[in-house]
Amino acid sequence: MRRALAAALTLSLLAGAAAAQTAPATPPAAPPAGPERIPASGGEVIIPGSRDRWAYDNIQFAPARRVGDMLYVSGVIAGKAPGEHANDIEAYKAGLRQAFRHLERILKASGAGFDDVAMINSFHVWDSPHFKGTRDEHIAAVIAVKAEFMKGPHPAWTAVGTTGLLADTGLVEIQLIARVPQR
Repeated sequence: MRRALAAALTLSLLAGAAAAQTAPATPPAAPPAGPERIPASGGEVIIPGSRDRWAYDNIQFAPARRVGDMLYVSGVIAGKAPGEHANDIEAYKAGLRQAFRHLERILKASGAGFDDVAMINSFHVWDSPHFKGTRDEHIAAVIAVKAEFMKGPHPAWTAVGTTGLLADTGLVEIQLIARVPQR
């Protein structure tokens, strides 16, 4: 059961990942229908599209939750897609770009952008068979790809090492906190 859940979660969190063979149910392939907003205490839950709705219903987490002027974006995992064999820096950067594009979609659906991000929390698997680089190369890749999406001023950032993520092939999970004044 854990393997099936991990496969399903990998589909939801590894942006652009292909469907895993072991998942009992897979997220819908239909394009996002637009953001869905669910009233919640002090604000709302924002669900950008159908894949996020699947994750909300089946894994029970909100892609984003607004409380007052603060927006909390759940972590998005970057790593190898199921069936991907490359484990070099360029493959890692490709996974990071997919994750940042997914974060960008969540922010946009919430009425925000990367300029509104006040805090990044990232959780890194420094020692993984899915990446053949060093710790320095790992974080340098994150910094380089982050710079493609976030120009500055830079948000606060805490990077924490961990032994693993729920998605077996995940190398980093990136969570955001943004300030987005209510309209």
